[in-house]
Amino acid sequence: METTYAVLSEGLCKRFGEVRALRGLDLAVPPGTVCGLLGPNGAGKTTAVRILTTLSAPDSGTARVAGHDVVRDPRAVRGRIAVTGQQGSVDGDLTGRENLRLFARLQRLRGSAAGERADALLERFDLTEAADRPARTYSGGMRRRLDLAACLLTAPAVLFLDEPTTGLDPRSRGEIWDSVRELARAGTTVLLTTQYLEEADRLADDIVVIDQGRTIATGTPEELKTTIGRRIEIVVADAAAVNGAAVVLGNLTGSPAECDTEHRTVGAASSDPALTLPRVVRELDAAGVPLADASVRRPTLDEVFLELTHRTAVPEEAAV
Repeated sequence: METTYAVLSEGLCKRFGEVRALRGLDLAVPPGTVCGLLGPNGAGKTTAVRILTTLSAPDSGTARVAGHDVVRDPRAVRGRIAVTGQQGSVDGDLTGRENLRLFARLQRLRGSAAGERADALLERFDLTEAADRPARTYSGGMRRRLDLAACLLTAPAVLFLDEPTTGLDPRSRGEIWDSVRELARAGTTVLLTTQYLEEADRLADDIVVIDQGRTIATGTPEELKTTIGRRIEIVVADAAAVNGAAVVLGNLTGSPAECDTEHRTVGAASSDPALTLPRVVRELDAAGVPLADASVRRPTLDEVFLELTHRTAVPEEAAV
């Protein structure tokens, strides 16, 4: 039986002059899940989201959102989605309640239905006590929750979240994470772009990593972490021994070691399950490297991301 996806793209390509923003992007997001779309600046995330939300047309390839083709039936797509950007869309001079009722009217909810829906969302996002205060008096987290509430006035099938917690403090970020989890549990499909790898690790059911306009890896956070094996990390007792330790770890793991002379640390990735910590310690001892500490751990998503993309982020071109 054919699988139905909430978001499905195949071979999406898009060029802006000499810039190839997308080079055959494939994406498949099951309904009712959170998908984290990750990539360095300039990887094509913004272009992909603009195409999926019908704000831009692909040069080639196909995309369907909530069952509708984004090129052939953009109006139907727009009726099934909601989008919230980094800056939000609420009016600071209006109260929270007025903002939601305004958005309700714009989405053709009228009379008591608009008021009831606005009040229900204010309660759902814990904004009832602040409902009659101007939105400009809200904290960053409250404004983001109000923006999310505005997106949900017509219960979209797919919600696109672009950097939803940029600039928020840890507590406010946690509140937004709780809201996103609740949306997914209620059946909304969420496509999340974020620069916070911890955010993707905490929220995403599946992650799609893109670079140079192509999909380069997909999987759950745990599946992606297994792609680069384990991390061997040591602390040497003498900073002068860092380079020697790096040579030993590099030879053992077959991966370039990362060194921090100031903190006397050396680390490397290993995909060899037979490489045990006792063996690492023995080899370092044989090489005359004085150890202060040694450990083996699972890689973080940040480390997976850097390994997969093989480059540091550069300023993203405005078009992509």
